[in-house]
Amino acid sequence: MLRDEIAKALKVIQDGGIILYPTDTIWGIGCDATNTEAVQKIYRLKQRAETKSMIILLDTDNKLASYITEVPELAYNLIEYTENPLTLVMPGARNISPALIAADGSVGIRVVKNAFCEGLIQRLRKPLVSTSANISGNPSPQYFSQIEQEIIDGVDYVVDIDQHSMEIKTPSTIMSLEPGGKFEFLRR
Repeated sequence: MLRDEIAKALKVIQDGGIILYPTDTIWGIGCDATNTEAVQKIYRLKQRAETKSMIILLDTDNKLASYITEVPELAYNLIEYTENPLTLVMPGARNISPALIAADGSVGIRVVKNAFCEGLIQRLRKPLVSTSANISGNPSPQYFSQIEQEIIDGVDYVVDIDQHSMEIKTPSTIMSLEPGGKFEFLRR
């Protein structure tokens, strides 16, 4: 089942599509983080200003240096020891769609701990975009049954895993992290 869903989602993403999928936090809308056309499809679906950047997911912290020019040593410790999902906003974003890079050159990255996401990212060999599955300004859905029909109809594929789960998941903690190790909590 998991392998089949990863294969179906992978095909859609490789063809430039967008998917609705479960993550280690809340349900997300995602695509290939290097495909600007696909990224723009998500902005249009969410009716979100392109100035509000979205995050990318990686399957392992070994890949951070591929997408961030100068990864602070602290980033690896935070990822290794944090118990809850953690998104790190770091400057020096590279090798991803310019549409995902904030005006200050930063991008939010989360190393995901979720079997579906990890498998998909490994097979894709690229980061996966992740943004909450809602129209911009509306509340983020805590589980699949709360996702707006407009979002479900607007994606190219809905992953058929965890759709009936009523486990309440919360968005990740977000920290900005500078190359020198200076950090700030943006959302706890």
